[in-house]
Amino acid sequence: MWKNTHQGYGLLTIVLHWLMALLVMFLFGLGLYMVELNYYHEWYRTAPALHKSIGVFVFFLLLIRTLGRLMQIQPQTFVAHTRLQRLEACLAKWIHRLMYVLIASICISGYLISTADGRSVDIFDLWALPALPIQFDNQEDIAGDWHFYLALFLMLMVACHALAALKHHFIDRDEVLKKMLRSGLKKQ
Repeated sequence: MWKNTHQGYGLLTIVLHWLMALLVMFLFGLGLYMVELNYYHEWYRTAPALHKSIGVFVFFLLLIRTLGRLMQIQPQTFVAHTRLQRLEACLAKWIHRLMYVLIASICISGYLISTADGRSVDIFDLWALPALPIQFDNQEDIAGDWHFYLALFLMLMVACHALAALKHHFIDRDEVLKKMLRSGLKKQ
């Protein structure tokens, strides 16, 4: 139930997938919202603090998810019979990997933005993530540009991922989406 099987994803993988999906989309929306706030807005300080804290949390979830992916069985999502299906399976694998790299890169660039002045990042006011001992010229601006454009690209990949899941469900009528909705799904 908790671990992946050849027939389906375990509860841990499913919960991490959907929790990260919700948090990543929330962070994107919050990021767009907070850059428009002026100094006198009540969320001017709260929104960035929340964004940073959740971003660090997402990075740790990504580490757990990556370890789980390396240590657990990966269910067979669908059998590729044709050249097009094999291409689709290969593309899906690389898009998943790309999304992991994008999330990690966005978190790292966010950290570089937040620590550009040499100060640590407060995480939910519980502990502080220290800044690196070295900074580089225009670190905040350069990392900020990377952070924004990588986040836009990630949202494009998320949209492709969601559309592919819907295609599997409604057009191919296979079990791909159902495997990420129910733990240990067995083929009927």
